[in-house]
Amino acid sequence: MSTDAHSGTIRDEFAHQADSFTRSAAMSLAETLGAVVELVPEDPEARWVEVACGPGLIARAMAPRVGTVIGLDLTPAMIDKARADAAEAGVANVSFDLGDATALDLPDDSLDGAITRFSLHHIPAPIRVLEEMRRVVKPGGLVVVADHVTDDDGAAAAWHEEIERLRDPSHWACLTPSRIADLAARAGLERDEERVRPFSIDYAEWLHRGSGGPANEALIERLLSEAPSSVESFRVTGPDEDRRLNLRNSLHRWRVP
Repeated sequence: MSTDAHSGTIRDEFAHQADSFTRSAAMSLAETLGAVVELVPEDPEARWVEVACGPGLIARAMAPRVGTVIGLDLTPAMIDKARADAAEAGVANVSFDLGDATALDLPDDSLDGAITRFSLHHIPAPIRVLEEMRRVVKPGGLVVVADHVTDDDGAAAAWHEEIERLRDPSHWACLTPSRIADLAARAGLERDEERVRPFSIDYAEWLHRGSGGPANEALIERLLSEAPSSVESFRVTGPDEDRRLNLRNSLHRWRVP
């Protein structure tokens, strides 16, 4: 699949998820929202961009810490949702527009920071995102990335990817924490802080939020029954009436030299 075709798949999937993504409790957990926003220093003069911003949850959450936030996303339905939710919440120092995380329409060295969450696993050659974030942030500024990750073990990672792609056709590939760090180094970023936080979400809500989940539920159940013993980053636990999906969120903050 070409990158242009995959971009269309991303737009279709997140148009489908525009409302459910915002309502999902998984997006507002301390481990997936608070932990990311904490990596943004308080600076009332700072200008940040959130790339692949979706409905703007991160932009709105970090707005009290900085001067302004620009949110950019490939999906028009997500930008419409982000603008409406920001207006409803009365958050005045955020703005949202269409934009491609792999080709930002922003000047070099023009911002104090760039941030993205849960985006790299949707994007072919995610180093392009890190390179663009580095390009638009001025020297001394920060790049913050958080994404759920997979296992170093090849069998476990391949099994994990099969399930993710069945559930969400816009999914490309989960990375490992070390792979994210390696890509950042290749993009010319200097490590500032790095940690991994486990988190747990409602399995049924996760499954049915993806456009492929309902149709592929039986096959996904079969794959879950065949989980490799080495799996650590994607585990479903609990009784049928309250199943939990246990994931790992890899959080990174780098400085632009």
